[in-house]
Amino acid sequence: MLKKIFEKKSIVALFIICAALTLIFCSEHSNTTSDDSLEKIRQRGYVIIGTTGDYRPLSYLEASTGEYWGFGIEVAQKIAENLGVDIQFVKTSWPRLTADVLTTPPIFDFAIGGITITDARKAQMDMSEGYLRNGKTILCRKEDILKYQTLDDLNHPEVRVMINPGGLNEKFARENLPQATLIVYDKNEEIPSQISENNADVMITEITEAPYYVETDSRLAAPLINRPFTHGEIGILLQKNKTELLTKINSIISQMKADGSLKKIHEKYGLVYGY
Repeated sequence: MLKKIFEKKSIVALFIICAALTLIFCSEHSNTTSDDSLEKIRQRGYVIIGTTGDYRPLSYLEASTGEYWGFGIEVAQKIAENLGVDIQFVKTSWPRLTADVLTTPPIFDFAIGGITITDARKAQMDMSEGYLRNGKTILCRKEDILKYQTLDDLNHPEVRVMINPGGLNEKFARENLPQATLIVYDKNEEIPSQISENNADVMITEITEAPYYVETDSRLAAPLINRPFTHGEIGILLQKNKTELLTKINSIISQMKADGSLKKIHEKYGLVYGY
């Protein structure tokens, strides 16, 4: 009799444990896979977008007006327009970008600007399809055009290479120019003028950024603009598991490519349209 009671109690206890484990698993699974990010944006009435505001002509915060402008900003506006909501921009920086995207609860819904699509970023976060071709190049003074034609020309202690901290430009310089004198300068938007004024010799930059500074500062040149060191694309960065939001963003980018609106923004900012 006691044996039967013990067996029944054991079965009940086992059932309770299994039920508890099932509830825990379902709860955790639901928390990691549920995606209400798009609905939250619509209910809120505005999308919160992180951007550095230091990357002409893609994302720049005009100090005199407090307004953002640029290629990436106009893409963001098209996305918000399609969602039927307003925009609230939040300033981030290249050193903080990954941490800001991964913060819980999120600081913003997604980040936009000159963010290159990389495997390293995609391992931690999600990225949209590309909406702008990109590649590493240099800015230098006009009189130095013939001096800097290859990476080997740059990789010498007497060459002062200026980079902004925390982004892929710094990573590229440290990996490819170990012999050069690297100067880290906090304000990316001021580096071109530092080159012009002979406080450094070369800026590691992108083919998307270099033409703007060549056009606006006659002292500068981008001798390798048509021969970039790397080839890539710029996209939108967001947390993983925001599947519905990512799908919607990709759909909007595809639509902009198809209807010609993305090409018009490329042309407005003098950027090469590669789609």
